Amino acid sequence: MTAAALAMTAPLTLTAAGDAGAAADHAIVFARYTAGAPVEDLYAVSAGGGTPVELTHTPTVSDVMPSWSPDGKRVAFVRYGSGGAIDGIWTMKTTGGGLKAVPGTKGASDPAWSPDGKRIAYAKPVGTQREIYVADVDGTSATRLTHTAADDLHPTWSPDGKYLAFNRADTGGHSRVMRIRLSTLAQTAVTGSGSHDWTPDWSHGNRIAFSRVDSSGFAHLYVVHPDGTGVHRITSARFNDKYPSWSPDGSRLVFTRGGGDDADPEHLYLVRADGTGTTELTKTDSHDLEADWRP
Repeated sequence: MTAAALAMTAPLTLTAAGDAGAAADHAIVFARYTAGAPVEDLYAVSAGGGTPVELTHTPTVSDVMPSWSPDGKRVAFVRYGSGGAIDGIWTMKTTGGGLKAVPGTKGASDPAWSPDGKRIAYAKPVGTQREIYVADVDGTSATRLTHTAADDLHPTWSPDGKYLAFNRADTGGHSRVMRIRLSTLAQTAVTGSGSHDWTPDWSHGNRIAFSRVDSSGFAHLYVVHPDGTGVHRITSARFNDKYPSWSPDGSRLVFTRGGGDDADPEHLYLVRADGTGTTELTKTDSHDLEADWRP
């Protein structure tokens, strides 16, 4: 299927009413699939609740890992299909149309838009592992930032655009949060070795949230300062909490909560940064993943 054909089959469906609800009040965009429709599409929902608005509808192509542009006018995401003809990072307008592939991102994952809106960081396969790259939004000036035998995944930008945090997964099955300075490529461990830390998200208030599989056997949300100090847990239920994303003001997080089995539904929840006020945001029999809160 050509890019032009895909653009015709996957328009955004945010109407004026949708803009006033899901899009205008710092909407949360996420990927959803169900047992009856196992191909992922992107949805947006108001942080205040309500019915999610379907943004893409591509029955043979999966759309996942959305990331808002800093001005809230576009979404970067990963699109892939069976057979690999459609594979890589794309961007689209939130008002419909404007679908663009980002050249040079075949096989890439985890796009993250820079604070100035000019670049996208992502993870890309190099041999048998993934490394962190940064490129201009049009795919030019792609630069490889990491060179390791581990898997480097899920980059997230510091508020000043000078650093990226990401998670590094080693061959022993452990993963830690790392920080890299873009000007020098100097890397620093934020969390300790031997941990199971995934999917960091850096807030405008200069804190990093991440998901950790701890001694309980469940994944819980934790917060840490970028220098590695002040690690503390903010969720503790006997569920798996993952994919945290900060609200624009840094006061709350949206995340996915699910059971220990892939057959269990996974819903979006909100929680205050101090761990109080947990509320369920989506409630259908679905898997709602990889949420990103509109700036």
